[in-house]
Parts: sequence; C-alpha cells; structure tokens
Amino acid sequence: MQPGQPNMQQILQQAQKMQQQLATAQQELAEAEVTGTAGGGLVTAVVSGGGELKSLAIDPKVVDPDDVETLSDLVVAAVRDANRAAQELAAQKMGPLASGMGGLDDLGGLGGLFG
Repeated sequence: MQPGQPNMQQILQQAQKMQQQLATAQQELAEAEVTGTAGGGLVTAVVSGGGELKSLAIDPKVVDPDDVETLSDLVVAAVRDANRAAQELAAQKMGPLASGMGGLDDLGGLGGLFG
C-alpha cells in the first residue's frame, strides 16, 4: 500500500461502527414517544419517534357538538405538534451520524474519488 492511501480495513471497521450506531439510533427512535398539545393542553397527541400516532386525549371541555370544526382543528394541531417533536428527536439522534458519516472522515479519502 502506498503512503497516503486509505487503509481499507480501517474504512470497513468505521463503516461497521457507523452501521451499529445507526441501528441503535433507529431502535431508540422506534421506542421513543413524544407529546404534542393544542388548545392549552385540551388536546394531547402522543407520537412515536418514527411519527406513528400512539394515542390522542381530548378534554371533555372542548367537545361541543355544535362546533366540531374547532375540535378537529385542535386534533390536527396537536398531532402536528407531536410530529414536529418527533422530527426534532430524529434530527438529534440521527444528525451526528449523518454529518461526517459518523466519523468516516470523507470515507478515508475515497470521497475525493467521486467529486
């Protein structure tokens, strides 16, 4: 191997480490739950880290048969708030892995081969 060339074994080890970190972060996201609210807490939505709606709680005070539209708006707002929180959580968990390829440092010099 010539000086300055990437060590393929090291690159493979770094890639495997990044893959393990990614799997761990994905598992943590799948198990995480975040909450979103609307109407000062009258409607609460719980969403998984992956964005799946887990539960929805509606305070009986907000239920008005003559004004279903307001309730619908509050439900949508609470779910959006929870999804925003889930996206922020995903960015926190996955961001370090996405920037710099989790420590691969430009693929050990191979990144220059493609650009």
